[in-house]
Amino acid sequence: MGAYLVRRLALMVLTLFGMSVVIFVLLRIVPGNIADILFDSAGMVDPAEKARIVAELGLDQPIAAQYLKWIGGLFQGDLGYSYLSEKPTIEEIAPRIPITAKLALLALIFSTVIGVPLGVISAVRQNSGLDYVIRVLSLSGLSLPSFWLGLLILMAAVRYFGDIPIYTRTPASLWDELLLYSLPAAAVGFRSSALVMRLTRSSMLEVLRQDYIRTARSKGASAAAVNFNHGLRNAVLPVITIIGIEAAFLLGGLIVTETVFNIPGVARFLVEAIRWRDYPIVQNLVMFIALVVVVVNLIVDLLYSALDPRIRYAD
Repeated sequence: MGAYLVRRLALMVLTLFGMSVVIFVLLRIVPGNIADILFDSAGMVDPAEKARIVAELGLDQPIAAQYLKWIGGLFQGDLGYSYLSEKPTIEEIAPRIPITAKLALLALIFSTVIGVPLGVISAVRQNSGLDYVIRVLSLSGLSLPSFWLGLLILMAAVRYFGDIPIYTRTPASLWDELLLYSLPAAAVGFRSSALVMRLTRSSMLEVLRQDYIRTARSKGASAAAVNFNHGLRNAVLPVITIIGIEAAFLLGGLIVTETVFNIPGVARFLVEAIRWRDYPIVQNLVMFIALVVVVVNLIVDLLYSALDPRIRYAD
């Protein structure tokens, strides 16, 4: 296990290095920078002033020199300054990470709590009326875009409650946060729950056809023991994989939902930073999301060996 962890950590470092190069280069080969955007929006045409701003931001330096400066700052804990607000990047990003994390966590809890039990029920009651209802529900979840479902929720709230459940103030308590994030989390988690539901169903159906399941039933084990202790425990590994993927995706995939519900989170802020070519914000945010993805993948791999004793990673 120790050698495996060393290999995985080395692979994580290599992956993050590759991501940093890709992020940095792609941002700079896109036409235009913040100086171009500012001057175009203000209608300015003074090339000397524009050149001065470009030089102050270091955008006139070779890409390799800019990259080394950014990476060196990362290792020293210096994320740079936002081009737009001129504030330290960490001060711009840090308050938004908990907001998106809470929303993503609620959406993940919603998708797991709804998706796994319904997937098990659908597999156990295969080809019954309830199974068909659950399968139609899952197809609906995969078909409905989360932003469209969010708009429907907003319109229904206005129609029946006379209020728009959007982010207008900082929540004063845990209960306020739960009320504020529950609706957008349900809008996002509905699609994830449908994916978890279908994967749980297919995995359970495969497990329930195994010989040891028939042996357990022939020995008089109860239906609950067969379905949950023997069936779900062995069918849960693919489900954990998709839950881990969804957890990583949700952190950066809430752009439209955060916009619809006016939530000042990371995803929405990332889009604004890309629009203004605010390189320090975009680079550090995307690197943070990449770090979350690789860490979640490592956690999922380690959970495999914890949940299934047959899996052992060789040293």
